[in-house]
Parts: sequence; C-alpha cells; structure tokens
Amino acid sequence: MTSNIDIVKGNFTGAGIVGHSKADKAKSRQRILDAASLQLRELGFAGISIGELMKSAKLTHGGFYGHFESREDLVAQALDQALTDGEASAVRAGSTKGPRTLKSFLNNYLSRIHRDDPSSGCAFAALAGDVARADQRSRDIMTRHAEAWVDTLCKLLDDDHAGEFAMSVMCAVVGAVTLSRAVGDEALSDKLLLAARKTILEQAAARQSSGN
Repeated sequence: MTSNIDIVKGNFTGAGIVGHSKADKAKSRQRILDAASLQLRELGFAGISIGELMKSAKLTHGGFYGHFESREDLVAQALDQALTDGEASAVRAGSTKGPRTLKSFLNNYLSRIHRDDPSSGCAFAALAGDVARADQRSRDIMTRHAEAWVDTLCKLLDDDHAGEFAMSVMCAVVGAVTLSRAVGDEALSDKLLLAARKTILEQAAARQSSGN
C-alpha cells in the first residue's frame, strides 16, 4: 500500500501521477525554452542569465538542471527553437492576403516591424554573429536551418534549381536587417531595407525573363 510519504517523496509509480508529472515537466521545460528563445534573439548568447530566465518562466532557479545539462545545452536548444520559430513566421508571411510570394516574403522580412522587434524575429539576423563565435554544436544547428531556409526559398521561387540565387537572397536579407539594426540613422536604416528589397526583386525579374 502506498503511503502519503511515498507520494511526497516521488516514490509513487502509479500511471496517473507519473503521467501528470511528466506532462508538467514537459510544460515547464517548454516555458524555459520559449523564454530563452526570446531572450536569445533580443540579448544574444551573452545576455542569457539562468536566474532571470527561470524567473521569467515562473520557475525556481534550482529546477534548471532538472531540464538541461548546462547553460550551453540550454543555449543550443533555445537557438534551435528560435530558428524554427523564425522559419514558421516566414512561412506564414503573406498567407492571410493570398498566396505566398517572394515579394510578400520580402515585404515581411525587410520591414520596420521586423527590424524593430528582434526578440520575435528571425534568429539568423539576430544571432549569426554570436553563432560564428560559438561552439560546433551551435554552428551545426545553424547550418541545418540555413540549408532548410535555402530549400524553402527555392520552393517560394518555384524553382528547384535556384539554390545559388536563394543563397544570395538569404545573404542579402539577413545582412540588410542586421545592418539596419546597427546604424543609428533611421533614414539610412530604412534605405538599407528598401535597397535590398529593390535589388532582389530586380534580380528575380531578370532571372525570370532569361528563363533561369
């Protein structure tokens, strides 16, 4: 017979309580990842504080190691989620106003809204510099997502052989957003975004007219 002490100590192995405990742990872990993903994009790798993170997730500091092996493990998993969330946002671009196109993607990505809100934006633009100085695990995660992004852009262009152009589009938009956030002149920042959008659309039109 199971005692109340056994339940308090976590010794009860009944399916109901174990299942509930696992579900709660999974939810808590996801809350930490959600908060870390936002903080990572806003503050960079160095800005992640375990204490502040657990507080924002409404969890105790001591519970952190029940979910992650180390701070580095959390950062890697939060990076993966941040990149995944950014890709999902890009996929949704233009979906509420008709079919998704290169133009709708650019309008969404190269916008003031995206520029001014890095915490909910693309992790490539927010974190490429951090990842370049990070460990191999983080670089491997970004590599996998970069390859997926190129494939997504090829589908957007409706051209399975547009890999090189898709890479140039990715470089242009990530670079434009990164620079637009770095400069202190808002007018120049806007011009950087508009210039990238104009150049990409002109290149896309030229490729289409030439049959490439």
